[in-house]
Amino acid sequence: MGVKITPLVQEEKKIITFENLVGKKIAIDAFNTLYQFLAIIRGVDGSPLKDYSGEVTSHLSGLFYRTINIVEKDIQPIFVFDGLPNPLKMEEIERRRTIRKDATKRMHEAQDLGREEEAANFAQASSKLTSEMIAESKDFIKAMGIPIIQAKQDGEAQAAYLVKQNYAWAVGSQDYDALLFGAPRVVRNLSQNRTKKVKSTTVKVDLEWLSLAKILQSNELTQEQLVDIGILTGVDFFPGIEGVGAKTAYKLIKSHHSIDSLMNNNIEIRKKPISESLNMDMVNQVRNIFLKPEIDPNIPPLKWKKPNQDKIFEILCEKHNFNKERVTTALNRLKKKAGSTQRTLGDFF
Repeated sequence: MGVKITPLVQEEKKIITFENLVGKKIAIDAFNTLYQFLAIIRGVDGSPLKDYSGEVTSHLSGLFYRTINIVEKDIQPIFVFDGLPNPLKMEEIERRRTIRKDATKRMHEAQDLGREEEAANFAQASSKLTSEMIAESKDFIKAMGIPIIQAKQDGEAQAAYLVKQNYAWAVGSQDYDALLFGAPRVVRNLSQNRTKKVKSTTVKVDLEWLSLAKILQSNELTQEQLVDIGILTGVDFFPGIEGVGAKTAYKLIKSHHSIDSLMNNNIEIRKKPISESLNMDMVNQVRNIFLKPEIDPNIPPLKWKKPNQDKIFEILCEKHNFNKERVTTALNRLKKKAGSTQRTLGDFF
C-alpha cells in the first residue's frame, strides 16, 4: 500500500541527477523494486515478459538492464530483501492478493473483448512476485556482483537502518514508508525509465531526493508525530481511519500533538468518536514497528565484486531465452568507464 503522505513531502522533494549520486551507496528496497519491474516491464498488451516456457522474466530484465544503468553511473546499489512479514501486515497482504485476483480477471475480460489499453492497465495491477522469483532474483543479483542484505522483517526498516548507520547514503524506494522507519534520506525513481506514458502522453520522470530532517522541520513535526499521521491515514500494518487523508491527519496531530491526546479527549473524526476506530494497544504496536523495528544489526562486509558472466548467461540466456547478443552488449558496458568521475569498474569493484 505505502503510506500516503504526499502532501507533507511534496514541497521538500528535490529534483537531482545521477551525477549527484556518484560514488554513493544506495540501499534499494528489493521487493518494492521487483514489483515495479513486474508492473511496468510488459508487452503492448500488458502481459509481462516471458520466456519460451511461459515463465515471467520482467523482474530479471529490470534487474539486469536497469541495474547496469545505475552501476554505469558510478552508484553502488545494495539490495535489501524482506524477511517474514509482521503479523499485523497479513491483512494488507490478503487485501493485495484480492486486488491481484480481481485485476487478473478483469484483464482477461478486456483481452477477450480486444480492449488492449484497458487490459494493459489491469495487467499492471495483477503482478505477482513468487517465492521462486525472489530466490532467482537473489541468485542473479549475486551474479551481478552486488551485495544483498536479508532483513528480519520489513526491508525498508533494514534499509533505513543501513542509512542511519552510514552503511549507505540513502534508501532507494518508490514508497515513503522508509521515512516512517527513520531513513535520513530517500531516493525515488532510481530504477525507473526517464520517461513514461500517461494517457498517450510522454511524461518526464525525474530522479527525486527527500531529506527526513527537512520534511520534519518544514512541517514542524517530530518523528513520532509523523508516524502518528501515518497511522491515521493508513499504513501496511493498519488501514487507517476511513476518510482521513494526510492533510486531515496533519491538522489533527498539529492541534492535539498525538494520537494519545485524540484518544483521551475522544475527538470526533468524520462525526464518529475516534475510540470507535482506534485503540491504544493497536496504536502502540504499530508505532513500535516503525520506531523500534525488528532489524538485523549484524551487517556483513559490503563488497561489490566483478560480475560472474558465466552465471549471468546461464540464468538469462540458457534458462530464460534472453538474446545472447543483447546480454553480451550490456555486459560489455560494465567494462567501460562509468560515471562523471570516470573511474574504471576495476576501481569501482
